[in-house]
Amino acid sequence: MKTSWRSASLVASAAAVLALTTACGQDSPPAASQNVGATAAPGDYGSIGTGNGVGGTAGGQQASPSPSSPSNPAGKLSVATAEEVGKVVTDSLGLTLYRFDQDSEQPPKSNCDGDCAKTWPPVPADDAEAGESIDKSLLGSVTRADGTKQLTVGGWPAYRYAKDVNAGDVKGQGVGGKWYALAPDGKKAQGGGAAGGEEAGAQPGLSTRNDPKLGEIVVDKNGMTVYRFKKDEAWPKPVSNCTGECLEKWPLVEPVDYADTKGIQEKGYMIFDRTDGKGKQQTINCSPIYTFAGDKAPGDTNGQGVGGTWYAVRPDGKLVGASEK
Repeated sequence: MKTSWRSASLVASAAAVLALTTACGQDSPPAASQNVGATAAPGDYGSIGTGNGVGGTAGGQQASPSPSSPSNPAGKLSVATAEEVGKVVTDSLGLTLYRFDQDSEQPPKSNCDGDCAKTWPPVPADDAEAGESIDKSLLGSVTRADGTKQLTVGGWPAYRYAKDVNAGDVKGQGVGGKWYALAPDGKKAQGGGAAGGEEAGAQPGLSTRNDPKLGEIVVDKNGMTVYRFKKDEAWPKPVSNCTGECLEKWPLVEPVDYADTKGIQEKGYMIFDRTDGKGKQQTINCSPIYTFAGDKAPGDTNGQGVGGTWYAVRPDGKLVGASEK
């Protein structure tokens, strides 16, 4: 059931915030000139590890072949009960299958390619069959950009997680606030997990929380910390300089109706069209905002200070613990 703050439509909100776009050029001097098409250098967006941007290896890199390899067929699917996650779909090896919030089910479409698909190998549709407790009618396939067929469950493209190496592992649950184990009906697994399953959607699309170290910071609908990139531009108009592999580690925050926010400054709250074909992105005070793939659960702030360029965001859009220069 939708909460009261979800009452306004995204279209109406977008129209309203268009009137605020001129605010991007007011009250603050223009940002230093940058190459609009520039991308972040490898050292600027960090590795997906833990501990405020230090340690860890980039997602998808493994020293040896994983059981999650896309070359492994799904085989007979079954249902297992994972602690704190609930009933999940598993393949013939007992490995948990996942879904990605940035995919779509109607029509089915996968938006995980390149390095993303190394960390989250697509499950081949060939040879997949319904086992006990699996509704055969919910199984299907989608053709990926490379022409291969990927398994779908309830319309959602199915993936394994490269860090799941043993039957019963559910290390991918809640990663980045966008990845969840697949329930037998194709929905997100309901039982808690790293980001609380679909119950996390009960809170606003963007809101704030008081972090014991950082103070009041912005979080998304899953409670995941929101960040800004110092190499982006806000004036005279928003420009994101995080593209390609950078976006795998720092997923953009998609448009959020202002009526679906709580405690966020309205001035400069707008969406903009990216120039790399990745669609629209939300801003706060005209600055593009992101989450961090290295944050595994609500409350994590592993992206704070990464590369000296990534910082959590105040409700007024300002950086936490860094100057704007």
